[in-house]
Amino acid sequence: MIPIVTPEEMKAVDAAAPEPTDVLVHRAGGAVARTAVDMMGGVYGRRVVVVAGKGNNGADGRDAAVRLRRRGIRVHVIEAADAPSRLPDADLVIDAAYGTGFHGEYQAPDPGGSPVLAVDIPSGVNGVTGEAAEGAVRADRTVTFAALKAGLLFAEGRDRSGVVDVVDIGLDVSRARAALVEGSDVASWLPPRPRDTHKWKSAAWVAAGSPGMTGAAEMCSRSALRAGAGLVRLGVPGLDAPPVPLEVIGRPLPREGWDDRVLDELDRFNALVVGPGLGRSDEQAAAVRGLLSRAPTAAVVDADGLYALENVDTAAEVIGRRSSPTVLTPHEGEFAHLAGEKVGADHLEATRRLAASTGAIVLLKGSTTTVADPDGQVLLSATGDPRLATAGTGDVLSGVIGAFLAQGLDGLRAAAAGAWVHGAAAHLGWRRGLIAGDLLDLLPAVLSALDSGDAE
Repeated sequence: MIPIVTPEEMKAVDAAAPEPTDVLVHRAGGAVARTAVDMMGGVYGRRVVVVAGKGNNGADGRDAAVRLRRRGIRVHVIEAADAPSRLPDADLVIDAAYGTGFHGEYQAPDPGGSPVLAVDIPSGVNGVTGEAAEGAVRADRTVTFAALKAGLLFAEGRDRSGVVDVVDIGLDVSRARAALVEGSDVASWLPPRPRDTHKWKSAAWVAAGSPGMTGAAEMCSRSALRAGAGLVRLGVPGLDAPPVPLEVIGRPLPREGWDDRVLDELDRFNALVVGPGLGRSDEQAAAVRGLLSRAPTAAVVDADGLYALENVDTAAEVIGRRSSPTVLTPHEGEFAHLAGEKVGADHLEATRRLAASTGAIVLLKGSTTTVADPDGQVLLSATGDPRLATAGTGDVLSGVIGAFLAQGLDGLRAAAAGAWVHGAAAHLGWRRGLIAGDLLDLLPAVLSALDSGDAE
């Protein structure tokens, strides 16, 4: 995993460094200079413009300028406050104007078509939220130090950063409370399948769907199988014979009071998924709350199941009765309903706050998915893709997380791994026209690649 810090956390890391600032600046400048040469493909006849501010960000850029001059590159350093509206022609522009502590709007000078290398974060991008005004720097590549900055992963920051390199300059970020999940992490978390395993070792129960609305239930249950659940049992409240995929076991459930029926069968199951397509009647909401408050298994709560929890207080009351992990998987609208407030720009803080107040692991869906546990630990997945913005993909995700819980992953890792695999599967699909059902057949390719060591 790659550590992630906010600007305030990075200040504390800098303050605790055993080396003086000039040593750290020199290391950072070296990393910037090496990346600059790599981007230009050499040094002969090359021209570089460095836009440098007054702070440490500018100092990093100036140090890189000295190094590049020593290698024979013509370097023009321009003070950020005095920069013209259009920069001189160059083979590369190094943006060292403002760092993660910048507030307000920045109108970056026009690079004139030259590629741009940003130092730590593109100038004008908010270091916490990734928000940026139209005039902020748009970089082709960013060199950031010690850890990822949160603003590089959200909103405009993700698009404006280009390729991001995290460079070690000797700072201790081991206490970072957030991290970006990589494929190698997911591969290490997923347990191997023992030779003597059997289907009940990783069985999952899915309570989802409603009469006339069974697509979400089918999608969720099939994705759980594809993600490694050895057996999936599906019940649709109000249907005696729910339509199920060939490999899924259907169970009749009454329209009301079905939570008792599911509870009677949970003793051999390791995970429960509840919510997709259930509907939002008072009867369904009562059954969801009754089931969750008494179920002994790990649980994923999605879609209509989230509405059944009503608000933070009700969710905390229900989850407080549970002894096993609970994963809530809201998109921004569901989050606002449950939390009683919009997510806002700071996804890290919002997700942590809802996790702490409910006692659940909270997965906030997005192009960068944020997963927080009640203690404030956060894992992020950046495999999200616009292809996932289509009906039913959330049902697939809840099934994947349920399967990972059934295989023994803890709630935080099951949710983060599910988000990573879900996004990675989308990357294997059609660029246009991908539908949720396509993901079901792409999940095994991702999981098999992880097993074979091709983690990225």
